Amino acid sequence: MLPTIALVGRPNVGKSTLFNRLLRKKRALTHDMPGITRDRIYAEGHFEGVQYALIDTGGLVMESDNDSEEFQGDIFEQAREAIEEAHALILVVDGRAGLTPLDEQVAAYIRQSNKPILVLVNKVDGSELEAPALSEFHCLGFEVMPVSAEHGYNLMALREKVAQMAEDTGLKPEEEDDEAKGLKIAMLGRPNAGKSSMVNALTGEERVIVSDIAGTTRDSVDVTFESGGKIFTFVDTAGVRRRTNIKGSIERFSVIRALKSSSKADVTVMVIDAMGGLAKQDKRLLDFLIKEATPFIIAVNKIDLVSKAERAELRAGFERALRFANHVPVIYTSCISKSGLGGILPLAAKLKKECSLRVSTGQLNRIMKDVIEKHQPPIVKRRRAKFKYLTQADDEPPTFVFFINDERLIKPTYHRFLENKLRKILNVKIAPLNIVFRSTFRKKEDIVHK
Repeated sequence: MLPTIALVGRPNVGKSTLFNRLLRKKRALTHDMPGITRDRIYAEGHFEGVQYALIDTGGLVMESDNDSEEFQGDIFEQAREAIEEAHALILVVDGRAGLTPLDEQVAAYIRQSNKPILVLVNKVDGSELEAPALSEFHCLGFEVMPVSAEHGYNLMALREKVAQMAEDTGLKPEEEDDEAKGLKIAMLGRPNAGKSSMVNALTGEERVIVSDIAGTTRDSVDVTFESGGKIFTFVDTAGVRRRTNIKGSIERFSVIRALKSSSKADVTVMVIDAMGGLAKQDKRLLDFLIKEATPFIIAVNKIDLVSKAERAELRAGFERALRFANHVPVIYTSCISKSGLGGILPLAAKLKKECSLRVSTGQLNRIMKDVIEKHQPPIVKRRRAKFKYLTQADDEPPTFVFFINDERLIKPTYHRFLENKLRKILNVKIAPLNIVFRSTFRKKEDIVHK
């Protein structure tokens, strides 16, 4: 277990910016608008050999009122669970605004945890501002430290302090191999397709905020859990909508983060609303996933809202629409009735296993020699492609490189033929499969250009 430190505080004091600064990368969304972080966000950090986990939480409002954000109760619950999980806490406050009643309320609340607490006074842009900015925060009774997340003041001292807090917990991270780290599954889809509900249903806890309001999830949220003795990590991403419907920079960054998360996960689950059918944006996402050779599963969700008499027609419609991606597994699910959910994790594990396939160069060439001799490529402009040899690249998913005399002589129909033969011979049924053709000579136009 890694030592875990949670950043807490009222809205808009700079928690997410500090979170990113400590990690040295943009892991959480930041914006001047309060309330950007809603779910708790996990990430692993390190400093001079000390490893730790950081949790970024939503802004705490201790007393809700009619004007508070719709999700304030959920945000508080997410922050409360983060406080319980953490081994130490950092209370972030605003040095320019000074001590507020809400800061005092948050301090009183986290004091009950009996955990080590550091008050981090943010927005202190230089040593000459330390004394006036810190003075009134000493009354909280915790260690106080100045920093400027925006301008970088005192950041090195902060990293040292966080590492020291992690060491003081006495916890040492265990060495894990790749299998022990588990399978990483990204949830992708349009807003309100049911991604967060599916994560909660599969993990068995209200881990991600769920609402009928589209766009509730604004950032990618990691949720790690154990099932059947195996570790899984879900990445619940922001809903991806059409570019013309993306309002403001916050949502635009969320969409980019969602697509990036899918490319880094082992497997992506693309969630589609059964009632909405395969919309244009769904098709765009499918094109993106196929183009990137992303291992993915299609989950047609909210099947409980479709009458039993209409389900056969619905399935037939999806089968017709998805013919261009016939290797992609489709599963029909309901987060209410739990129908189909039990098949997602085994299917994801099977997909990952297929992506890990390795075949020796010798075996590949023996396999494909008979195939190519029996079904030679068509003649193009009085020339026929001649195959030299075949090898598998180190990439995942399986990528096979054919070295031939001239790659321009391979037509799409023969490309598909070779892919289908490889799938059948190697028993690759649901994983994406890349086939690359490379010429063994330099083209004349390339020589002329040089």
